[in-house]
Amino acid sequence: MMTLSLFLVFAALFLLRVPVAFALGLSALLFLPQLNYHYESAVVEIFSAMNSVSLMAIPGFVFAGIIMARGGISRYLIEGLRAWVGHIPGGMAVVTILSCTIFAAISGSSPATAAAIGSIMIPGMVQAGYSKKYAMGLVAAAGTLGILIPPSIPLIIYGYVAETRATIGNLFLAGIIPGIFLSAILIITAIIYARRNNFGRLPAESWNQRLVKSVKALPGALMPVLILGSIYAGIATPTESAVMSVAYAIIVSLMYRELKLKDWRPLLRETVNITSMIFMIIAAAILFKQYLTLSQVPQEVAQWIIDSNFNKWIFFLMVNIMFFIMGTFLEAVAIILITLPVFLPVLPQLGIDIYHFAIIMTVNLEIAMITPPVGLNLFVVSGVAKEPLEKVIRAIVPFILIMLIELFIIIVWEGLSTFLIK
Repeated sequence: MMTLSLFLVFAALFLLRVPVAFALGLSALLFLPQLNYHYESAVVEIFSAMNSVSLMAIPGFVFAGIIMARGGISRYLIEGLRAWVGHIPGGMAVVTILSCTIFAAISGSSPATAAAIGSIMIPGMVQAGYSKKYAMGLVAAAGTLGILIPPSIPLIIYGYVAETRATIGNLFLAGIIPGIFLSAILIITAIIYARRNNFGRLPAESWNQRLVKSVKALPGALMPVLILGSIYAGIATPTESAVMSVAYAIIVSLMYRELKLKDWRPLLRETVNITSMIFMIIAAAILFKQYLTLSQVPQEVAQWIIDSNFNKWIFFLMVNIMFFIMGTFLEAVAIILITLPVFLPVLPQLGIDIYHFAIIMTVNLEIAMITPPVGLNLFVVSGVAKEPLEKVIRAIVPFILIMLIELFIIIVWEGLSTFLIK
């Protein structure tokens, strides 16, 4: 009964438009004293839990992604891809998807991916004859690759919560094939859709132009190789790789001469704002998790599932419905921190691979990024395209269906998530 009351208080605070971090923290602090938990312990608990090397990767990847977006790296990358595939049917859509795929392998953030690519590609697609509605929907959907293809901030959070049961390096490996798979699905549907609607294509560029633009794009395109290669070769940890990516992004942006001295302060401010938001949610969720632990909610849920004789398919159905509902009003980080401690004890009982479940959860979080009313990518695309949110929501509906199909395939085909690990 007390746990239900806690969730009701959290829901009430959220409906009153209290920020998620404060809603989580306040609701937990109201009920923790009833479990003989002293407020003095809260400060120690938060700082102890957040004193994690894994979490230090987050500001690094956020900063690297912002530098890439503002420092000309994303623009040259798009121009290089456009030179090679812009002339084929659906070429501009393919460029958009491939750009999002490569940018995702650097930023770890869906909104950052949608903003960086959308600001260039939405006007470019419209100019090439695509409808603006389709361009907005495609950018919003392809932008979600930012949290599936490593390095992924939600996968870092997942590894932090799972502790010794799942390593961040293996979680990154698990996201590679599903990320490429979603990118391939989007490319195939984009080409088919462009052929049917006779969308325009760009003139084919000469081999010399392709060579010149490819050389300019190469430093940015090598960034994912640096990040992921250093991790999987055992040269660097994810946190060290994040620092390396920042240094590399700074060097490349200086090579392109796109950033001036006055531009760095806004970049740092944006990095601090995004990182602070994430860490505030983590801090509040630590208190929420502490309540769940002390009241033995994870154990009770695990026992209830075992006693109910649920198989893993019914569990997947229940969990995906829950994620879809939560995704309409909560951010990805909050969803992971609230639900994962409850589900972790259940996974071994049902024979579910922890890395497979990580990708299922992440794809659900991708869908949440484009699900109204609080899908972050919807707001980003609305701002970039300078169109009302309602138009972006209508544009995204077909892509939600595509991603639901991908989710079903990933659930059924476990090997997509675990092939590179086993």
